[in-house]
Amino acid sequence: MIRPFCLSAAVACRGYSLPLQRAIVDFGADVAFGRIPEKLKEHYGIEVPVSSARAITYKHAGEIYRAEVVATEVPERTGVAQLIVEMDGSMVPIVEREQRQKGSATMDRRKDKRLKWEEARLSMAHGAGAATPHFRATLGTVDEAGEQLLTCAVEAGAGRETKIHAVGDGATWIAEQVEQKFGAQATYLIDFYHLCEYLSAAAESVENKAAWLMEQKSRLKENRLCEVVEELTPYLESTEVASADAPVRAFTRYVRNRPGQFNYKESIAAGLPIGSGEIESAHRYVVQQRLKIPGAWWLIGNARNVLALRVLRANNKWHNYWQHSNQKAA
Repeated sequence: MIRPFCLSAAVACRGYSLPLQRAIVDFGADVAFGRIPEKLKEHYGIEVPVSSARAITYKHAGEIYRAEVVATEVPERTGVAQLIVEMDGSMVPIVEREQRQKGSATMDRRKDKRLKWEEARLSMAHGAGAATPHFRATLGTVDEAGEQLLTCAVEAGAGRETKIHAVGDGATWIAEQVEQKFGAQATYLIDFYHLCEYLSAAAESVENKAAWLMEQKSRLKENRLCEVVEELTPYLESTEVASADAPVRAFTRYVRNRPGQFNYKESIAAGLPIGSGEIESAHRYVVQQRLKIPGAWWLIGNARNVLALRVLRANNKWHNYWQHSNQKAA
């Protein structure tokens, strides 16, 4: 008995086989939707309209987002000895469209949209010395970002006896989420290079700035922050000077508002990072490489789903997703 091709190939008229969908989503995760047809044509000799490529990518990205599960607490287990966690945000271009009433006259859709930027918060965790981090990302609230940071830590092996070394910039929401999610298990360290940007701005009036900065950076790494502040005291601006023109005051206020977050000496001795360059780099290759391509503006739901797709790939769970999809289709 000869079965029709559509049955043996598991496709329907005007449908797309799962292997073809996988190829489409593979391209859609990396490049603008308008480039997918040319890539399919080049690599597979298949012609697919842009609209279908976009719809299929969004369909699977949405399924990936809806399948995400977050942890609510550190599990009751010993866990790995040490984890490094980082969290940071970057802006993503979002477009909002005005709601229309039914029966309203047709109008130019370009005139009823509003462009804005939303913060994509990326979380990361890995063991000390481990080369493969665990990622999560959200366009939601800081509390959702904190839950995702906790989830990353749990996936990386966190337990009740795990020491958490968190590094981030001066954004207060990051330090607050680390405190809320990990409590006394975690220490939070301000990114050394971020602090040095404040220090460099404060040193503009100091003679022989380059040599002075080198000396102060050495002091910072030895936890002699008070000495650095004292060195700058003669240059402290009066309260009458506008904040924008008072870099010394900005530096001193910055460090005094973040007590206990500058323990570089202990981190260096333990071989732990004092900079958050890893998460900043991850923002470029996980978030920005796709969501900030030139000319791209996203509806919030689409951006959220594609972000989940990008994170899935960064976590090396791409094959697992399609294996599960094959099982459902069988």
